[in-house]
Amino acid sequence: MHPHEALVGLAALLHGTTTQELKHLTDDDIDHESRRIRLGRRPQPTPLDPWTWTALQRCLDHRKKLGSNNSHVLITMQTKATRAAASDSYVKNTLRAVGIQPRILRSTRLVDLVGTVDPKLVADIYGMTNEGVIAYLADHVDTARLPNP
Repeated sequence: MHPHEALVGLAALLHGTTTQELKHLTDDDIDHESRRIRLGRRPQPTPLDPWTWTALQRCLDHRKKLGSNNSHVLITMQTKATRAAASDSYVKNTLRAVGIQPRILRSTRLVDLVGTVDPKLVADIYGMTNEGVIAYLADHVDTARLPNP
């Protein structure tokens, strides 16, 4: 398995990471001591579980083996000699071999969180607007909140 595949899959499914957040992830965003990463507009660094941390380390090792000075975590053969981020299509197609898109994994995570936690809290944690989170509430009815008939 390519190191990028593992990181993209785990980050999207467990941490609700967008392809843009992963695309722009650089060395400066990684706190090795506390095993946290800064992602996009999120107000706080995201702590990583052991599996995602290992996948991140594998990506950094992969970059080192390629001899790249590019500070981005996800680099390609086209970006290894530059300072550019990987393309949108590269990150979106990273999981093509296993037949899923990162946005589906992210959506799965957000639907689960919005259904079990206060949607406003989810919006705050993920740096989203309240309106952006409402889409994940569609077709979800919390029967515990319904009045007794």
